Amino acid sequence: MADSRRPTREELLALKGKTVRTADLLAMFGTRIRNHQTVPMIQEALHEVGLDTHPSFTTCGLTTEMLVVAKSLGAPTDDEAEEDVLPGTLPQQSFKIGDVPSARRGVESVNSSALLSAATHTMRQKNYSQLPVIDGLADIKGVITWDSIAARYEKGEAPTLASAMVQDDLPLAEVHHELFTRLPELQRCGYLLVRENNGTFAGIITGADITARFHTLAQPFFLVGEIEFRIRRCLGPKLAGDPVRALNKKYQSGDFAQLMFGDYFKLLAADQQDARLAQLADANWTTLGWTGVDRAQFVAQLDRVRIIRNKIAHFDEQPLNEKQTDELYQFSGLLKQLL
Repeated sequence: MADSRRPTREELLALKGKTVRTADLLAMFGTRIRNHQTVPMIQEALHEVGLDTHPSFTTCGLTTEMLVVAKSLGAPTDDEAEEDVLPGTLPQQSFKIGDVPSARRGVESVNSSALLSAATHTMRQKNYSQLPVIDGLADIKGVITWDSIAARYEKGEAPTLASAMVQDDLPLAEVHHELFTRLPELQRCGYLLVRENNGTFAGIITGADITARFHTLAQPFFLVGEIEFRIRRCLGPKLAGDPVRALNKKYQSGDFAQLMFGDYFKLLAADQQDARLAQLADANWTTLGWTGVDRAQFVAQLDRVRIIRNKIAHFDEQPLNEKQTDELYQFSGLLKQLL
């Protein structure tokens, strides 16, 4: 990131004692996402002027209001921030209708003065099961469905747009509504028409959209769960006991299952600030006996996975990109070979 995008010392000091949204802090540094490049850069800039955020900007949501404090006041360190997310646990956060991409992707519709043939042509062309009838941006007149058209024919009528559209109990939702409370209605009707807070229609959610969203959200969680399970299978049998106790006084039981994800890095990393741990990590790596694995590459990938894991566990609004997903697949595959 270019230095020209970085705020001045005076601009950063002016934040002290104020609240700022995570997204706004990132914007000051010319970025919208947190990754292995932007997080250390922002952290270094804050620490250079003696500041930190509470809660830590590294893990909280993008819309979270953080307090900018003096670093000496005990703002959480990186290790403390990670302690918030225990292995195998997920933070509680409700999903909104607006979190589904199609909810704000726009909605195709026809005007109430259109011919039924125009509506059915669009439905056939786009493979839609339903089509809203909307005048202007917000005046919903009804919804045309294949079932509603068939019902007219069953009555021996020649359907028109006005006679064939469903007008009662339309499944309308707003972007701020909780998604899970509306799933029964989505299951019953097959779709939800979504409005912005100003009443204009923003999009439509179907069962297929929920399936796609679930895949996007669930796939990384399952991958991370697989990785944590395999790390414990790979390291636990050989490094439980004294190596675990050496990490921290709170691990005096030597139980490998107590460790945080960041502790795995400390067990194996040659390059870390604590010289004592670095020396112990040398012995730990020798104990593993992985002669066919490059230690530096393994530890570097382990740390990249840790960063991705924290992004997932804290429900970062920015979804994983293809490179990050591939990183999880590759590391999980490597661990499988080491079992």
